[in-house]
Amino acid sequence: MIKIPTMNKFFIISENIYDSWDIDEKFFIDIAKKILKFYLSEVSSLSCLNSYEYKRISFDILYCDSEKTHKINLEYRNKDYPADIITFAIFADSQEKLIFDGEINLGEIIIALDKVIEEADKKEVTKEYELAFLISHGILHLLGFDHQTEDDYNFVIDLQKKALEYVKI
Repeated sequence: MIKIPTMNKFFIISENIYDSWDIDEKFFIDIAKKILKFYLSEVSSLSCLNSYEYKRISFDILYCDSEKTHKINLEYRNKDYPADIITFAIFADSQEKLIFDGEINLGEIIIALDKVIEEADKKEVTKEYELAFLISHGILHLLGFDHQTEDDYNFVIDLQKKALEYVKI
């Protein structure tokens, strides 16, 4: 498990429990930090953070396999299939917007790395690019963005593409 305070405003905890891909967690924490910075500069007023004062934002990323996301999907979402990503948006989904000592905990992103590899092969992109794409997607969910309609989906995908261009991955 890696805990890296990224800038003064961001604190991201990362843990990889997937044995078949020893990802560079520090690199992807840095990518997540840059993506979050980009989103805050572009759509902060539309996010769950709008009108809240804070000193720091935190969230967790867990890297695992699709067996784990299947269990989580079943237990917490009553969905009987493995997911490539599951996001628990603690701050965005809560009625009470809790801020402790100036810190907002956005929640947790859970990513199945075997699904990342599979999807990267299908899309003919690198697994690193696909992982960054999912991280960017998870951060949007943590910020309260969803994609229930086609317009919302297009908005989210467009933002993700811009974020990945911004971080140059």
